[in-house]
Amino acid sequence: MILLLALAQAVTPAPAPSAVTRPQGAPAHARSGVTSYGADFFAALRPGTALDMVQRIPGFQLDTGSSVRGYEGAAGNVLVDGQRPATKTDDLGELLKRIPAGAVDHIDVIRGGAPGIDMQGKTVIANVLRKNGGGARLLLAVASAFPERVQRIPAGRLEASGQVGKTSWEAALLLAQYADDGTGDGPRAQRDPAGKPLLLGDIYSLGLGSQVITNGALETPVAGGRLRINGRIYFSPFNYDETDIIRLPDSHREVVHADDNVFQTEVGARYTRSYGSRASIELVALRQDKHELEATVFNAPGDAETFNLDSRTAESIGRGVLKVQHSPTLSWEVGGEGAYNTLESQTRASQNGQAQQLPAANVTVSEKRGELFGKTVWRATPTISIEAGVRQEGSQISSAGDLRLEKSLFFTKPRVALTWAPNEQNQVRLRYERAVGQLDFGAFVAARSNATGQTTAGNPNLEPEQAWVGEAAYERRFWNGGAVVLTVRHSQITGVVDTAPFGGFNAPANIGDGTKDEEIVNLTLPLSKFGLRGAQIRGQSTWRQSEVADPTTRQKRAITKLRPLEWEAHFSQDLPNYKLNWGVDAYGMWRERYYRVTYVETDKLGAWVAPFVEWKPRQTWPSGLRSTTPPPADSSARSTSTPGPGAQRPCNRSRIATRDMAACSTSASARPSAPRS
Repeated sequence: MILLLALAQAVTPAPAPSAVTRPQGAPAHARSGVTSYGADFFAALRPGTALDMVQRIPGFQLDTGSSVRGYEGAAGNVLVDGQRPATKTDDLGELLKRIPAGAVDHIDVIRGGAPGIDMQGKTVIANVLRKNGGGARLLLAVASAFPERVQRIPAGRLEASGQVGKTSWEAALLLAQYADDGTGDGPRAQRDPAGKPLLLGDIYSLGLGSQVITNGALETPVAGGRLRINGRIYFSPFNYDETDIIRLPDSHREVVHADDNVFQTEVGARYTRSYGSRASIELVALRQDKHELEATVFNAPGDAETFNLDSRTAESIGRGVLKVQHSPTLSWEVGGEGAYNTLESQTRASQNGQAQQLPAANVTVSEKRGELFGKTVWRATPTISIEAGVRQEGSQISSAGDLRLEKSLFFTKPRVALTWAPNEQNQVRLRYERAVGQLDFGAFVAARSNATGQTTAGNPNLEPEQAWVGEAAYERRFWNGGAVVLTVRHSQITGVVDTAPFGGFNAPANIGDGTKDEEIVNLTLPLSKFGLRGAQIRGQSTWRQSEVADPTTRQKRAITKLRPLEWEAHFSQDLPNYKLNWGVDAYGMWRERYYRVTYVETDKLGAWVAPFVEWKPRQTWPSGLRSTTPPPADSSARSTSTPGPGAQRPCNRSRIATRDMAACSTSASARPSAPRS
């Protein structure tokens, strides 16, 4: 149950729309590959923020980006006024939430590329265009959630934005508590390959934490251009407790307590300036720091274990781009990006008072990385556009401490995409590129599960996963904003990053070549033709097949963690006469399989259904009662096929920064855990 009180009020009158206008009502289609959605297209929804509007674009699936090294690889699929935010830690959904719907002039959806638009490696991009000027906006929200076995979890959010002359500003503060949706009560089981139980028991677990998040931004004219400076501070202490009552092979009790405290800061700046009507430059600088302290204590009869981790990471990025609109049908850009990443990690572990030796327990890692790139978009004919580019990356990685090494990596990453739009209703998109995965510094050092005490070795010798990716997509648009998109994608992978034995432990490693195939269906179906005015169904389903040789058995198997099937469906109906919107969100069951050295772990989550009702007595009020967060990313059923230590991962605790501020709540479903060694 969630109780919410929200206030959003325009302090000054909204300005008149900018000179850039779009047809009202239905979207404007163009063979250029750009579809514009004006304010009237979203009017029945009564959106409070730009996020509400983006989530209702037909055939569009919001991608908030990835938290990875570098800047370009972390891009989402939404731009604001044609620009990416100069941030990696501030969630794209949260940023869109801070833009009031009244400040949005229109949203352009670019499919397959358009001259002058950097697609950030995506085949579809939404560009939120704001009105010139803007009044002040204030939002105050408080919420309380009442998950299982927790008396009350409060949260509060304060946001403000406005403009003084030619300078715009925004600020936000979130104070919240949350319950980990990866915890709960349920059975615990371990079975051999024949299904015979080796261990049976019950789990009673609970994870509680809090968050303080503050961010702000200032944008103003400087030296003939625009300068935007943004900053973010994040602090999250977390506590986890678990008691397991074991019945088989004997009766005993196991207890786990864990603390995990994270403090993170980020500051970024972006400067843009136009030179005439054809050329412009963009300069980006970004710095983020993160400090994490983790401590775990495990006690069982005859077994007392401790684990401590002190980790500090930092990333500095500089990027410059020159963009040229050569003609109405041809644009190109060149630029470069440099980054310096560091990691310092100290790990200590003991068992029954004796110190344990862990591979890569204490290491210092640094990486210097540079990249040069060139891109072009050519509108070859009124119905065909071609996007092509190449990136050349080089990096030098060194490691000191328990493992000493130094190596250099070089990758050439070409890309070509073709879009054919024979008419306004149909579009075909083809893409072929060499993709290089991002190195996760967290895989370089030893780690341990908070929930079960599983130890994973670090591997500073890990290399990025590489793949040649081919993709074909067909989009069909139909009545009243309906659309269906069919996508097939094949990846030929070199150096699959998976799990392999290392020093007697599981460790991330490159285990050889593999393949991955995906089929994706995305549907937006308006129901007005079926007598349900203002109603629609939105859904997406993804099927995956993968193959790689297991490093232990040498037999072919699926790649670890890839879900064979994922789907979600959303029914909603706008009732403007009653100032409300209602519907049902449904998420299908999924399965993840982890191939360890001595066992196979399977995580499953059952179907998740959430009805909602939103009532907006005033147009200036934001959406309040509906959570936009998908179901927990953790298992609700777990089995282990062979003996060995297990792991239960905590939830994605950043989900607290969602619309209802309490989405990371304890699930009532059973969550059996794999046994410990």
